[in-house]
Amino acid sequence: MASMDNNRDEEEPFVVAAASVDNSETLRNHTKDVHILSSAFLLIFLAYGAAQNLETTLNTKDDMGTISLGILYVSFTFFSLIASSVVRFMGSKNAVLLGTSGYWLFIAANLKPTWYTMVPASLYLGFAASIIWVGQGTYLTSTARSQARDYHLHEGTVIGNFNGEFWGMFASHQFVGNLISLAILRNGTEGSISGTTLLFTVFLCSMTLGTILVCFLSKRVDGGGEGPKDSSVSLYSSLTSLSKSVITPLLDVRMLLIIPLIAYSGLQQAFVWAEFTEKIVTPALGVSGVGGSMAVYGAFDAICSLTAGRLTSGIFSITWIVSAGLFLQAFVFLWILFKYSLTSGVLGIVYPLLMAAMLGIGDGVINTQLSALLGILFKHDTEGAFAQLKVWQSASIAVVFFINPYISLQVMVEIMLAALFVAAGGFLVLSLRIEKAFSSPS
Repeated sequence: MASMDNNRDEEEPFVVAAASVDNSETLRNHTKDVHILSSAFLLIFLAYGAAQNLETTLNTKDDMGTISLGILYVSFTFFSLIASSVVRFMGSKNAVLLGTSGYWLFIAANLKPTWYTMVPASLYLGFAASIIWVGQGTYLTSTARSQARDYHLHEGTVIGNFNGEFWGMFASHQFVGNLISLAILRNGTEGSISGTTLLFTVFLCSMTLGTILVCFLSKRVDGGGEGPKDSSVSLYSSLTSLSKSVITPLLDVRMLLIIPLIAYSGLQQAFVWAEFTEKIVTPALGVSGVGGSMAVYGAFDAICSLTAGRLTSGIFSITWIVSAGLFLQAFVFLWILFKYSLTSGVLGIVYPLLMAAMLGIGDGVINTQLSALLGILFKHDTEGAFAQLKVWQSASIAVVFFINPYISLQVMVEIMLAALFVAAGGFLVLSLRIEKAFSSPS
């Protein structure tokens, strides 16, 4: 179990003599990589996010769309267990580059959706998603640490700023992707072959551009080095470290206290995709209103990701920001549980959009702060920490997709509230432990 006495060191910046290189060039390289990474993920996920929102609507035969997404997130969960070892062996940039291929193939499979195309594509995407997200977290944290080290900046602040930019750009994929879907399918062509073919062709082009952008990222030396190792000994070492990567983080009390919040972050995302759009938005606004509500969700998600990132400076600020996001989402769940009812007129339109905005704010806050928190607390095992993030997130998402057809909205909301309170309790205990460690005499 990690000692709490080390937490003060993990909150303070690296103060190391800057490398003997031109400072303006170093600064430009670090920030350039954040811009490239953020833009690449926007291009990739505006396509995937919109396709995922439409999956259960377009591929309705034998529930192929729902089952494909369930298979995807089960695969994602299991492959996340080995993702940290894969990223250590390949390097974070190469892992991100390989990960893009899974999203490309999944969109391509939707051009000819059958069980023989969707199931293999979903299984492979589970692997690709696990390594792209562990690689992204490792790469972004490594970039932030280089910025802090070279310029004597506070590490927590830089990690927060870089995560704010990334998650702000990433969150806007819901806004942009759903507007594209709305524009192409606006005349009720969601069921036509020509409309969906054009839509997924546009998505493939967007993903291709995103993949090309990833190629321009600078290589970085992170936890596992960068790039494939030349010797078989390195591969052997990477493979034998698998059990350590999976088990060791679970022996750290800090990770155990964060896991409920990680699991909740997956639950609340899946709630929006599977429950909110189907049982709140569709009855009030119709199927055509799903794109508009998700665009509102994505816009507020993006704005709050950027804002939260700028406000992040360490554990204390993260605690307050996360608490505010959880409070907003708790308000929405209580509203749905006790007060909300389908109404006509302007309020019938405003209420679902207002809920979407508040849920988007909460999602932006939680994603940004979770990534910053893991980067601050687990800098000695970044790949392992982000692998845990994706294991618990994807498992939670898979659970929602599989139980969604069998439970009512009220039961799902009750589950969400219970998960939220457990997550908040664990996170507050973590904050108190860290504060106590800081205040105790050395």
